[in-house]
Amino acid sequence: MDTARRLLKCLEIPHDPKLSFSQQLITNEDLLPVIMEHRTWRGYNYVAFWIADMFNINTWMIVSSMIQLGMSWWQAWICVWLGYGVVTPFLVLNARPGAIFHITFPVVNRTSFGIFGSLWCVFNRGAMACIWYGVQSSIGGTCVLVMLRAIWPSVNDIPNSMPASSGTNTRDFMCFFLFWLVSLPLIWFPVHQIRHFFVVKMIVTPVAATVFLVWCVVKARGIGPIVHQPSSIHGSSLAWAMVVSLMSCISNSATLVTNAPDFASRARTPSAALYPQLFAIPLTCSIVCLMGILVSSSSQVIFGEAIWSPVDLLGSFLDDDPSHATRFGVWFISASFIIAQIGTNISANSVSAGCDLTALFPRFINIRRGGYIAALVGLCMCPWNLLQSSNSFTSYLSAYSVFLSSIAGVMVTEYYVIRKGHYKVADLYATGGGTWYWYTYGVNLRAYAAYISGILINVVGFAGATGRTVPLVATRIYELSFFTGFGVSSVVYYVLSRVFPVIGAADKFEEVDESGYEDKTSAHTTE
Repeated sequence: MDTARRLLKCLEIPHDPKLSFSQQLITNEDLLPVIMEHRTWRGYNYVAFWIADMFNINTWMIVSSMIQLGMSWWQAWICVWLGYGVVTPFLVLNARPGAIFHITFPVVNRTSFGIFGSLWCVFNRGAMACIWYGVQSSIGGTCVLVMLRAIWPSVNDIPNSMPASSGTNTRDFMCFFLFWLVSLPLIWFPVHQIRHFFVVKMIVTPVAATVFLVWCVVKARGIGPIVHQPSSIHGSSLAWAMVVSLMSCISNSATLVTNAPDFASRARTPSAALYPQLFAIPLTCSIVCLMGILVSSSSQVIFGEAIWSPVDLLGSFLDDDPSHATRFGVWFISASFIIAQIGTNISANSVSAGCDLTALFPRFINIRRGGYIAALVGLCMCPWNLLQSSNSFTSYLSAYSVFLSSIAGVMVTEYYVIRKGHYKVADLYATGGGTWYWYTYGVNLRAYAAYISGILINVVGFAGATGRTVPLVATRIYELSFFTGFGVSSVVYYVLSRVFPVIGAADKFEEVDESGYEDKTSAHTTE
């Protein structure tokens, strides 16, 4: 028994010995407001962050499904502009509390769902971050394969020693593991320092993507036939195809909307997390998607068919005894895509998982440990099997955006409408009656009623997405799932908060900490 106690003591995160047991369940250094020295993110860091996040293979290929629905390239591109342009204000709105009070998503979520009620939302987001870490690592592994083939063509012929039940082979698993291994050192860096990596990616990845575009256009002697291809659908069919495509862009960003406070908490000033994000997200996504369209259109001339995956296209350049110049070009571009995938995994998954797991087990986990746990889960879950069943995986992701939009609807309404920017930061780390965020034994039942309402309105439509026969109106509601989930949860939460008022509800919008937490902490430090 003593050995077990000593082991647990070794695993504990360093904490203030004066903390009570209940406080140890909700507090550690990474959950407290970010100290002044770590508020290092300027406006250009957020621009670099979004370039780092959006220059990835998923964003590059997102237009392919739209064109396959029958839209022309410019109609698909408009959907990208609209989709990311519409979702960005939601992200900025939800990031605001993090930028003002310098707290991460799990702590911001306590204000609306309660000290303990927030744990379910945090678990949802953390689990998804771990899954996505594995998926993005699997995609990164395909980039490693192409890069190694450019150096040593014989890599493609590595004999397989793995059983068919594994879902992969020796060559592909080796490349996946190499990508996974190379990513680990970057998880070590704290959030306020990892911004330097995003700046590097902001320079390298766009240069490589531009080289790739120019190379393909020159090789095809033009931009190919896709840009001249007219739409094959019209009227209401075109309208709903555009709605579905627009919503796919929004669903692609739903997780980032929810956990926007994670990185906003490191902002040097609140405005640093506002305007740069507002413009950088739609602009970066539209540029990446346009590059994807032009490169794929050129590939149709070069290889006789449109190849939407940049990794597959680079692999095709290595077939049939390529020149040394071609192999170098493929190596440089694929290496840049590896950097892109690592950046995306850090920005969207490892940091988010770290913040969320910290809130679930603050006594034993901090952001760094949480990031490594996400990496371990991503390895053990065999993510290549998820990608093989892409239809069911896509349906799951679409359903998951419903959960996240309902959470975001409650959080935004709580901050801007109910308490109108008024916070009591000290109560975010306190339990017991009389505190603002204790609600009913640590759970805000109003928030959960609103959250469930936002999910229920989309349940029938989700059943239709899995193949069951449902009314057309349910399908249309589900196709607008982000807005219906966000809107319904927001309205229900507002009504319930008016019928059953919460402590601290305000009449005037003013972003202020009623507890003066930072001033007291500064005074205590000075003493």
